[in-house]
Amino acid sequence: MNPLRRVFVDTAYSLSAFLLAIPALALVLAGIAGGLGSMVVAGLGLAILVGTAYVARGFAHVERLRLAGMLGVEAPQPSYLRGDPEDGGVRRFLAPLRDTQSWLEILWCVVGFATACFAFALTIAVWAAVLGGLTYWFWQRYIPFDDADNVTLAEILGLGHGRTPESLLYLGMGVVALLALPFVLRLAAATHAGTARVLLCSRAELLDRMEVIEESRASAHRAEAQSLRRLERDIHDGPQQRLIRLGMDLGRARHQLADDPATAAETIDSAVAQTRAAVEELRALSRGIAPPLLVDRGLAAAVEEMAAGQAFPVGVAIDVPRELPVAAETAAYFVVAEALTNVAKHSQASRAQVAVHQQDGALVVTVDDDGRGGASVAPGRGLAGLRERLAGVEGHLEVASPEGGPTRLLAVVPLS
Repeated sequence: MNPLRRVFVDTAYSLSAFLLAIPALALVLAGIAGGLGSMVVAGLGLAILVGTAYVARGFAHVERLRLAGMLGVEAPQPSYLRGDPEDGGVRRFLAPLRDTQSWLEILWCVVGFATACFAFALTIAVWAAVLGGLTYWFWQRYIPFDDADNVTLAEILGLGHGRTPESLLYLGMGVVALLALPFVLRLAAATHAGTARVLLCSRAELLDRMEVIEESRASAHRAEAQSLRRLERDIHDGPQQRLIRLGMDLGRARHQLADDPATAAETIDSAVAQTRAAVEELRALSRGIAPPLLVDRGLAAAVEEMAAGQAFPVGVAIDVPRELPVAAETAAYFVVAEALTNVAKHSQASRAQVAVHQQDGALVVTVDDDGRGGASVAPGRGLAGLRERLAGVEGHLEVASPEGGPTRLLAVVPLS
């Protein structure tokens, strides 16, 4: 925000805070006093307290709007407790009193008055010092002054006697206050806004964070389950079938050795070919499991080995620390593995480029290819599973793949 605009925004926020805090404090204190005082009539006292909670909720809502609109501060709206349909009418009516957020908002109406008074007084004082000091030379002539009787601040400080030293002193004080103005106003606004965020927004932020974590865990579990099912299916459809055929071929070759050695040799050659094919398939499947090289030598070495094993040229540019969090390192490896698998199977690309670097506390992984494009994160496909896996570590995936290509896959994996 522009510094000059920031000064006026902070001023408006601090001054309006006091105007908002006065009715908030008055209504909430009156409501609490009335509710507790009427508690002998249980229904009336509780009704007043419920009404007070709604009043505090209204003032809290206005404050959140002020935080977001005036200061540009993130101020999430909380999810308030609501009565379940199977609850009785009284229990649903008293839901605001069972909601922790309601009591935080009531507390805000009381505590916010103190911070609003501080912000208001500090703002008025610093503006008075600036405007009064810078203009004192002009309006001091309208103040009666007797050279014989008046003792000025400048004279007390040993700067001289008379109007001129006094004007220069106040002008200097005004200049100092002007230089300090943005910082003092920021302190005033931040004091009130900080208290508001703690009482009105921190619980909502914590609950939102918990939801994100729970969703991340669920995504990780779904991704792991999908990976296990796919691995089981691939093993069943590939190496397992080849090994069964290998056993049959070897059994047939044993019976053929005595009667037809030439045919037995051909059968054994076929078994050898089946063995090689099974080994290649197992090697391909192992890319879906973190290889020992990733654990022993890190992400860079594992990705370079993976790229070297492709049937098409793959350029690699990796600039990351040797020691990385295990979850982030594994997720980044799977991003590259899944991307190169898709390139090999679907893109008809002649080459690909893998880049991994660290930026703003995250690993940024990009995989580009010059294939035919058209890749999408469709349900049940590899990229959808990859997105689930990234969600499990609070990362995200972006795919740009227009028809005709090229394709770019970009993944961001947080390091913390």
